[in-house]
Amino acid sequence: MAFSDFQFEIYRDGLTGRKPSQPVDVAGLQEAVRRRLDGTAYWYVAGSAGTGDTARANCDAFARRRIVPKMLCPTSTRDLRTELFGKTYPAPLALAPVGVQSIVHPEGDLATARAAASLGIPMTLSTAGSYAIEEVAKADGPRWYQLYWPHDDEVTLSLLDRAHKHGYEALVVTLDTWTLGWRPHDLNRAYLPFLRGNGLATPFSDPVFRSRLARPVEDDIEAAIEAWIPMFNGRAHTWDQLSLLRDNWDGPIVLKGIQHVDDALRAVDAGMDGVVVSNHGGRQIDGAIASLDALPGITEAVGDRLTVLFDSGVRSGSDVFKALALGARAVLLGRPYLWGLANGGEAGVRDVVRSILAELDLTLGLAGFETPAELDPTALAGG
Repeated sequence: MAFSDFQFEIYRDGLTGRKPSQPVDVAGLQEAVRRRLDGTAYWYVAGSAGTGDTARANCDAFARRRIVPKMLCPTSTRDLRTELFGKTYPAPLALAPVGVQSIVHPEGDLATARAAASLGIPMTLSTAGSYAIEEVAKADGPRWYQLYWPHDDEVTLSLLDRAHKHGYEALVVTLDTWTLGWRPHDLNRAYLPFLRGNGLATPFSDPVFRSRLARPVEDDIEAAIEAWIPMFNGRAHTWDQLSLLRDNWDGPIVLKGIQHVDDALRAVDAGMDGVVVSNHGGRQIDGAIASLDALPGITEAVGDRLTVLFDSGVRSGSDVFKALALGARAVLLGRPYLWGLANGGEAGVRDVVRSILAELDLTLGLAGFETPAELDPTALAGG
């Protein structure tokens, strides 16, 4: 079944009076969630660093690029299958790591993982997930593990071992959040979920971390929180430390948060398998370069030597198209699926992803392409 069939599934449901359970456009869905979700939880997901300038720049960068369609092309049937790290996936899309998902829906990462598994696309579990590595793996779909890198090598190796044993195929190392950016929406509410015990399921279930505590987590959760926070926040890692991960992870390693060509080149030298061109959705540095603006230079510099992925600012299938045209092999979808999770749990996530993929499928064909591999910068104008 083509991804684009989702639109006629919706239209046919309309013949019996059924309408979509949630808006199929991300802006409409976000607004619906804003009206019903607690303001603290909503702004933890929606908020950005500083004035929000970087988040706006991400969206503006997409708006500046315009698709240039070609007509009378044999594109009635498209094939979105994409190979990443030696495995073939049904589309060039994965779910980005997002922490503390239970603040928008009680099933959090479990629902997200089931939705992704049902569609055959990778779900990236965050170290700050609401459920532990082992629990999320029960969804039994393609899965990657995102590491917020602890400043305790034995804890780090324990997390890697757990992820490897439970079938997480790629390690995604987030580099740009070794300490939190200045986030006014959260600061104005004096809200950091980790200090309240949210998003700590993985460290709190880790045997090595637990061995560091004077008392079990269950007996003194405040002490456990105080032990974990400085272990993963407040100090930067350095390039020479990547060897610890490379020597202890038997699989692809992807560095997330790359914006500078020099860093992409250093990733190659360090033996990494991929990078995610990302500014964390504008959540870390106010006034930073838009990820889409950083993408072309990075793909030109290293795209033939490692896998370039992309996130930040993606809100539609046409956004995915544009990132692919500028050299990304696949796109990681972030906030939009959180709005689906908040609205409808597993089904809400699935509908968001199906909507994005349906629009990508249609955009690809209407613009004159049969496969994502055919895309290049000539498919776009502007910049």
